[in-house]
This record gives sequence, structure tokens and C-alpha cells, in this order.
Amino acid sequence: MASESLKSTPPPSSSSSSSSFINPPSCTNKYPSTSTNKYPSTNYSPNYPSTSKSWSFSSKTSLSNLKDSLPENPHIYDFSEISKATNNFLQKPFSSSSSSVSWRCSLRGKELILFQRKLRRQIESPELQQRLLTICRSHHSSVIKLLGATTSGNYIYLAYEYVHGANLATCLRNPQNPSYTVLSSWLSRMQIATDIANGLDYIHHCSGLNSEFVHNHIKSLSILVTEDSLNAKICHFGTAELCGEVVGKEGSSSKNFGRSNSKVMKIEGTRGYMAPEFQASGLTTQKCDVYAFGVVILELVSGEEALRYVFDEGGGVYKRISVIERAREVMAVGGGELRKWVDKRMKDSYPVEVAEKMLLLGLECVDDDPEKRPDMGLVDGRVSRLYLESKNWAEKIGLPTDFSVSMAPR
Repeated sequence: MASESLKSTPPPSSSSSSSSFINPPSCTNKYPSTSTNKYPSTNYSPNYPSTSKSWSFSSKTSLSNLKDSLPENPHIYDFSEISKATNNFLQKPFSSSSSSVSWRCSLRGKELILFQRKLRRQIESPELQQRLLTICRSHHSSVIKLLGATTSGNYIYLAYEYVHGANLATCLRNPQNPSYTVLSSWLSRMQIATDIANGLDYIHHCSGLNSEFVHNHIKSLSILVTEDSLNAKICHFGTAELCGEVVGKEGSSSKNFGRSNSKVMKIEGTRGYMAPEFQASGLTTQKCDVYAFGVVILELVSGEEALRYVFDEGGGVYKRISVIERAREVMAVGGGELRKWVDKRMKDSYPVEVAEKMLLLGLECVDDDPEKRPDMGLVDGRVSRLYLESKNWAEKIGLPTDFSVSMAPR
């Protein structure tokens, strides 16, 4: 493929206005001040000078500022570029899993993380360009930005911006010191929940061009916690679309789990986070993302893994322990069972009522019936309100509400 930036071809006329990237109508005044952001202001009312010369200068300055505030055009890299950046892929991987390998490198003067993933189906260049144009121009402070991509053979290479931090799973369950967590306060965990809910709602409803995306990779390993401020950023936005996991679209019939915009795909998921209907049919929808986010909520409250196996010495077999099943048991028993279940590393310093509401919300999100799961917009609003309740609680008892923690091994 040619080594070049995608041309700024205007999108279809139904969404051709650039303001759809800046301030989508459905997203205005929705997000609380818990996260920086997001959309440059479009409420600009110039005072026109009396001379055409000064008006021209003012206009050029304003347009220049607007251009600087917009996301860059996405890139389709030449394969030789990424080969050189990774020393012909001999450079030590930044991370590796069964589904991807990544390298930290520099491309066109930007530090980034390059992911190699297998294509589920071949994508022609025009389709790749159109999808990249949509995904790369979506911009949110809680979503790690996709900068560009290229394909070679059966693989696609996705270039995401590099952000200093660690994944949420490591922050919650430090492998080098299980008794330590950087998320030792209730408010820090509510900040994480708010950021994820905020970003996922944006992906579902506000990512521009009237496209409603399914993330399909929500899990604690795919959430990055920034080192400087302990904010959360969602990784891998666009992966499902660009890797060809989505192979077609179903109609909006209510028989398809009661949701529109259902997408057919080959199963690509992580045990413990996959909704029952997804496991049964391979259909992924936004309600599958809601299910996975519900699991993450339960992880934040309890500190437990989504799914683990513990050896039962009495029975001589491994016992499967699900954070969802444990949460349901806690809710059924009630009383002091919640205090036993909430992560003890927070030292019982949390608002019990808010913890109960978070537990209830998490269980609503992981309901076996997708019809009963709330929309991500509703989830985002509820998490934001619970964050504010938690902040008021922290201020009343004199706890700090700002975070700056080193993630160095301890």
C-alpha cells in the first residue's frame, strides 16, 4: 500500500459537517468534570472588524487554531516503514498474547504502540481507508487514539498513540506484590469507572459519522491507567472493525436479542467477559460491551479477577470462581457480606451506600437477558452520579481527591 496520509475526503452528505467530529449533538453537556476534554468549543461568535484586511487576518488565525485542535488525518503506512521501526520485527515485543503482538516504536516522528493482529477476513484498501477515516477521527480523552494502520499478507498492523501507564488488571492485582495496589482509595476506583463509562458511551453513541461501534474487547487488560493522574483510557478502539471480526450486519429485528445494529462476527473474546448470547451465537452488540463493563465494575469493587480457578484440596479438582457469581451471592445474602467482599486493601474506607449501588449496577449490566441490561448512556450517567457522591463523601471526611502515584514495582 502507498505510504501516505489518507486524503481528507468529505464523508457522506448526511454527516459532512466537520462539527460532527467536534461536538456531536447527542453528546453536548453530558459529561461531568471528572475527565478533561474532549470537544473544542464551537460556540465562537467573532466580532467582525471594520476593515476587510483585519477580518481576513482574524479569520485565518481562527481557522489555524481550529485546525490545530482537530485530530490528524489517519495514516496508511508502508510496510517497509513498520519493518524498519521494529528492526524487521526482531525488536523485543512490548507485549504478547494469543491474539496479538505489539512493539513500542517511532513512526513518522511519533512514539506509538504497533499491534500485529491476524485478519479475520481480507479488507480492500478503499474499505480500510473509509473505516480508518471514521475511527481515527473519533477523539475522546478516555480512548487511546488510533493513528493509522497497514496490512501485509494475513496480518493488519494498528498504530496507537503511546501513553505512560499500566493496565487495570496489573493495577488491581500487582503480580509482584499482591498486598499492594496503586488504586488503594475508593475515589481512585470511581474515577476509573467514570472514565471507562464515559469513553465507552462515546464509542457507542458519539464517535461521529452516524456510526455506532461495538468495541468487543472491554476487559481489565484492555484498560490503561495513566501513571500521572490515575485516569483510565480504553485501548483497542477500532480493532474489531479493522481486523475483520465483523463480517456483516443483521437487521434490526427485535428477535435478534432485542437490539438494533447487531453485528455478525467470528467469536473473539475473553472468558469471564463474554455475554451469554455472544458465546451462544457469535452475535456481538453494544449490550455485549455493557456486559463486559459490568464485569469490570465488579472487579473494581472487589479487586477479584473476572474468572479464576482455585484448587480444591478436598475434592482434588480445580474450582471455577466467577466474580459475577460471587457478586450475586453477596447481593443475595446482604447485610455485612458486602464489607467482606469489597477489596480489603481499601481498609474499609469507602461509602457503603455507594458501594452497594455500584454492586447493583454491575449486576444489572451482567444480566443474562440482554434486554434487561441498561444502555451505556444510562450506565454512564449513573456512574457519574456515584462518582460525585463518592467525591462529596471524601471531602466530608477530609480525604484527598487528587491522585499522583508512581507505578514503579514495589
